[in-house]
Amino acid sequence: MAFELPTLPYSVNALAANGMSQETLELHYGKHHQAYVTALNGFVEKNPDLQGKSLEEIVLFAKDKADLAPVFNNAGQHWNHIHFWNALSPNGGKLLGKLEAKINEDFGSVDAFKDAFKTAATTQFGSGWAWLVLGNDGKLKATKTANGSNPLATGEGKPLLGLDVWEHSYYVDFRNRRPDYVTNFLDKLANYEFAEANLG
Repeated sequence: MAFELPTLPYSVNALAANGMSQETLELHYGKHHQAYVTALNGFVEKNPDLQGKSLEEIVLFAKDKADLAPVFNNAGQHWNHIHFWNALSPNGGKLLGKLEAKINEDFGSVDAFKDAFKTAATTQFGSGWAWLVLGNDGKLKATKTANGSNPLATGEGKPLLGLDVWEHSYYVDFRNRRPDYVTNFLDKLANYEFAEANLG
């Protein structure tokens, strides 16, 4: 069965008041994410080794295989974007009890978490992602991955909240000001309810 673009959990203009314009969302979701899905389906169609596998299985199967790098990149980006649309909310930026307590415990404070996440996001050279993960040691940490990679592939832990820092995700709204985009995400768009649900 072919992979499909997921339905957004909000309308394309729902995030505009919080700093992500309808133009950005339409381009990012309708063009960029759709292109990853289309490319991935093309690879699966031609490769019997990929057929019948879940998206997560394809990501893990293709990682670290040079000949499957395009498969990994497109599968990873599809997985990352499914996560990303859920990591955004028109009512974002509000930290909740359990997650806030865990953040205070592991980072020392909410501000320290935001600083660590912003550092991960702004020091990812070129294209990639920033993540809040529950590490294998049971502690929260801020990490980053390049291009289409993710914590699923790196084995760094369970991803709770991911932010796309490819230029296409912010250039219309923030031009080259990635730090402002990251701050806006943390303060106004981040779906901490989704992150807390992922915490389990």
